[in-house]
Amino acid sequence: MKMHWEVHPGTGPLALFVHGFLMSRAQWLRNTAPLAGVCRPVVVELWGHGRSPAPDDPVAYAPDALVQTLDDIRSELSEARWLLCGYSLGAALTLRYALEHPERIIAHAWTNSTSALADSAQQNAWREQGLAGRQRFINDGIPAIERIAVHPRHAKHLPEDVRTPLLADASGHNPLGIANIMAYTTPELSVRDRIAHNSRPALLIQGQRETRFNPFADHAKAHMAMLEVAHLNTGHGVNMEDAPGFNAALAGFISRHSG
Repeated sequence: MKMHWEVHPGTGPLALFVHGFLMSRAQWLRNTAPLAGVCRPVVVELWGHGRSPAPDDPVAYAPDALVQTLDDIRSELSEARWLLCGYSLGAALTLRYALEHPERIIAHAWTNSTSALADSAQQNAWREQGLAGRQRFINDGIPAIERIAVHPRHAKHLPEDVRTPLLADASGHNPLGIANIMAYTTPELSVRDRIAHNSRPALLIQGQRETRFNPFADHAKAHMAMLEVAHLNTGHGVNMEDAPGFNAALAGFISRHSG
């Protein structure tokens, strides 16, 4: 069983782009071509999302197992080191990847992610909610998934050329995979106490209008080693709401660190 991934044309190092919860490869539609001048984008879809299957075994959804699955893509591409870019839940995974395998990373960028920096109380709450609701999401399927607050159908600021394909992909999400990510992935993702050990150049592209993320961003700015920050006037959907700003910030970062 393999995750769906695809390589886009470009010049320079490979760069893995990992989407957020209930998103898909379509999240990056406004980014892959503009970034082709500095990297070769690789877009992936996590278990249960879009074109990727949903393993039955909960072990496949553990953060370390997901990091290994992402690293298997690098191995299949025969690349010694690559760039990482993660969004929201995907950012929690790419941060963990960079912390666990810095020798395989050139540099890494990430956007607003509460799951990456959650404290123990929040993790415990997610753990209880995820396990308690798991069977309900499996049984009720797509209608239950569509009621989740972060489903793209509820997003107010996404451009239509991204929102429409995101919704099309979301209609094919696998309820088992989504339920398992909520139960076994999200509650275990936080690297809050490990970010001081980051050893590769890192860029937080922060959407400043998502005020609930501000305390988490402040924590990262105070504690994360080798961190640069780019501020954009967006909400959570940083790379979609202000694609030109995101692309410029990321392209500059890649150019500085991949030479």
